[in-house]
Amino acid sequence: MASKRRISYHWRLLIPIAALIAAVVGCLVWYQLKREARVREEMCIKELELIQNRIIYAKQRDENPRSFLEFITKYYRNSLYEGVRISVYGSSGQLLYSQGEPLPQGLTEQQFADYKKGRFKPDASVHESIDDVMYFTTVESQDGDITVMAALPKSDDLTLATGMDSGRWTIITLLMSIAVIITYFYTRTLTRSVSMLSEFASKAAQGVKSEKEYNFPHNELGDISRQIVKLYKEREKAFEQINRERKVAMHAIEERIATTRQITNNVNHEIKTPVGIIKGYLETIVGNPDMDEESRNRFLSRMLINVDRLCNLLNDISTMTRLENGAGKIPLERVDMHDLIYQIENDLLASNMAGDMNFSYSVPFDCNVKGNYGLITGMINGLIRNAANYSGGTEIGFRLVSESDRFYVFSFYDNGKGVSEEHLAHLFERFYRVDTGRSRQKGGTGLGLSIVKSTILSLGGTISVHNRSTGGLEFIFTIPRWE
Repeated sequence: MASKRRISYHWRLLIPIAALIAAVVGCLVWYQLKREARVREEMCIKELELIQNRIIYAKQRDENPRSFLEFITKYYRNSLYEGVRISVYGSSGQLLYSQGEPLPQGLTEQQFADYKKGRFKPDASVHESIDDVMYFTTVESQDGDITVMAALPKSDDLTLATGMDSGRWTIITLLMSIAVIITYFYTRTLTRSVSMLSEFASKAAQGVKSEKEYNFPHNELGDISRQIVKLYKEREKAFEQINRERKVAMHAIEERIATTRQITNNVNHEIKTPVGIIKGYLETIVGNPDMDEESRNRFLSRMLINVDRLCNLLNDISTMTRLENGAGKIPLERVDMHDLIYQIENDLLASNMAGDMNFSYSVPFDCNVKGNYGLITGMINGLIRNAANYSGGTEIGFRLVSESDRFYVFSFYDNGKGVSEEHLAHLFERFYRVDTGRSRQKGGTGLGLSIVKSTILSLGGTISVHNRSTGGLEFIFTIPRWE
C-alpha cells in the first residue's frame, strides 16, 4: 500500500527543481525591482538636495530664492516632484521662505527615518505635518546662516515609481509560473523513460506479459530503457524457446520410452516363439530316447531353422540399435553407387537372394554419394529380400530418378502385387507384418524395412513408399551427394 501512495518520480524531481527555479527567479526579479526602486529613491533624494543646494547658493549671492521657488513650482508641474514642499529657516529659527505647508523646524533626517520605521513619536503637530511625506532631506549652509528643508509628499505616481506595487508582484508571479510550467514539461520528458520502465518492470515482476510498445524518448535515458526492454524480451524469448525445446525433448523422451517399451514387448514376443519351439522339440527328443532317426533329424532340422531365425532377429535388433543410437558416429565416405549396384548384381547370382526375380538397374557412372558402403549395401539387400519374399513379382529394379545440388533421388521397385493402402503408412514400423502367418513362414523378423528407413535417416536422407500404377511397390529415397 505504501508503494501505491508514493509520489511519482516525475513529481519528486519536479517539486525541488521547480521550487529552486521559482526561488531563484523570484529572488532575481525581486532584487532587480528593489534595486530599481532604491535607485529611483536616491534620484528623488538627490533631486531634493539639488534644490536645497541651489537655494543656499542663491542666498549666499544675496539673491531672492522666491523667484527660484516659483520656477521650481512650474518646472515640476505634472511630474513626480509636483507638490514638493520647501522650508527655509534662518539661524535664529525664523521661517524665511516656504513653498507648501512649512516643514517642522528641528526635524532631522534620522528622526524622519525613525518615524517611518515607528521608532520615533513626534508631537501631534509634527506628526500631522510629516504624515503624508514620503521623502525628507535637510541641508544647512556652511556658515550656518540658513537651513533648507525639503520633502516630497506621497502620491500614487511616486509610490508606483519607487515601490513594489501589485502589478510588479503579478509580473514576478507570472515569470515564476512560466518557469514552473517549462520545468514541468522538461522533467516530464526527462522522467518519461523512468516511468515507462518502472511500469514495464512492475509487470515483468508480476509475470504479466506486456505486448505494449513503449515509445521511449530519444535521449540517453530512453536509449538505456530501450536496451533494457530489448534485453528482457530477448531473454523471455530465449526462455520460451528453452521451454519449447524442453517440452519437445520431454515428448521425445516419452516417445522413446514408449517405443523402447513397445520394442521390448515385441522382442520378447518374437524371441519367445522360436525359443518355445526349440524348447518343445528338445523336450520331445529328451523325453523319447528311443525316437526313430528320421523323426529326430526332422526335429533337429526344425530347431536349427528357429535358431537361425533367432540369430537373424538378434542381428537385426543389433543393427537397429547401432543405427538409432550411433547415427552421428557412423563414418561417412564417398560411395560410387554405380559400382555398388554392379557388385550387388554380381552377388545376387551367387547368393540367389532374389530367387527367381530378375534384377535390373540404371545408375550413371560417377554417381558419388556421401554415405557408408556397408550400410547402403545392407539396406539395398534388405529391399531385395523384402521384394523376393513378399512381392510375388518377377522383376526388381533400381534407378536414379533425379538429382539436385545436394541430393540424389533413387527408386527401388518391383512388379508384384503391392499392399493395401491401409498398410502403406505402417510398412516402416518395427515388427509390422502385412500378413502375419505368411510372413512367419518366410522367416522374416519384421525389422527389415525399419532398418532400411533407419539407414537412410542416419545418412541424412528421406524415404517414402507407394503402390505403382502398374503393380508392385516403389521406394523413393534420397542420399546426399558427395561434395
